[in-house]
Amino acid sequence: MSETGSHNDVSENLPSEHGARGGDVAVKSDPFANPGLPPHEHRRQDIDEKAARHSERVVAGLFMLSMLGTLGFIASFVVFPIDKIIYVFPIGHVSALNFSLGLTLGVALFAIGAGAVHWARTLMSDEEVADERHRVDADDELKENVRQQWITGAKESGFGRRKLIRNTMFGALTLVPLSGVVILRDLGPLPEKKLDHTLWTRGKVLVNTNTDKPLRPEDVIVGSLTFARPEGLEEAQEDFQEQIAKAALMIVRLKPEDIKDKRERDWAHEGIVAFSKICTHVGCPISLYEQQTHHVLCPCHQSTFDLSDGARVLFGPAGHPLPQLRISVNGDGNLIALGDFEEPVGPAFWERS
Repeated sequence: MSETGSHNDVSENLPSEHGARGGDVAVKSDPFANPGLPPHEHRRQDIDEKAARHSERVVAGLFMLSMLGTLGFIASFVVFPIDKIIYVFPIGHVSALNFSLGLTLGVALFAIGAGAVHWARTLMSDEEVADERHRVDADDELKENVRQQWITGAKESGFGRRKLIRNTMFGALTLVPLSGVVILRDLGPLPEKKLDHTLWTRGKVLVNTNTDKPLRPEDVIVGSLTFARPEGLEEAQEDFQEQIAKAALMIVRLKPEDIKDKRERDWAHEGIVAFSKICTHVGCPISLYEQQTHHVLCPCHQSTFDLSDGARVLFGPAGHPLPQLRISVNGDGNLIALGDFEEPVGPAFWERS
């Protein structure tokens, strides 16, 4: 009996298996409970105005560095010639202009980003706030709540009272776009009136580009296509490519009765017409001629012009007809120009007259 009682006493003092599990369930009744936000820890700048002013000066300094980077970017276009090469370790030999543009623009953009990040991390409010998910079609109460949050956020950012940050930020954001304007200068000088005039003047002889001899009417037969350049323009000249790109001519002889346009007929000589060789789409040289239809085709984008009807556009992306050059014959029997083209040659441009 005593042995059995001892056993019962021990059993009563030990928790049952069911009771132990029941206790665990009570302790862990909701394993997915919201733990809540951790206690907010104030930053040094939140409790020390001296530290806050220091952060303000750092942010303003980064914005000022950005302004200096942009000014350096603009100055690089003036200081460095395009052909200047420098040695930069460990890159090697690079263009001084490209290196300085990349370095200064990188500094300008990086400093703006670094300033904004430092401003947000040290001076703007970092207190976490929990909010319920809401419908996309917000009601008036929610809209007003968002508006108040915006106002509070703007106030806590210090944008209004930290004038040093605000003014330097405006300066940096104003100067950076100027670098994009300066880049446009790299497209080259403005054409001004250079595209309005060529080397053709009254009395200038037409020279065959293949034979380098003056063109005579008997040299141009019906159905042929001949290319010409102004007398005095030689390939050895430094600006030959620039000048021939505007003055190149194609000469075609048509039967006078096949010419439909009156002005074209008046500007021709015995059916010989002279048109610019430069396509009015993107400036490709035209060289394909169809004798039966009197059409010329640009090989680049298939713009088609009718040389019997004022070189008007029949097909393709070209925007206007090929300019015609008025020609005649001088005392030596050579074909000559009676002036320059009356409209700019080549593609259209925004200040086209």
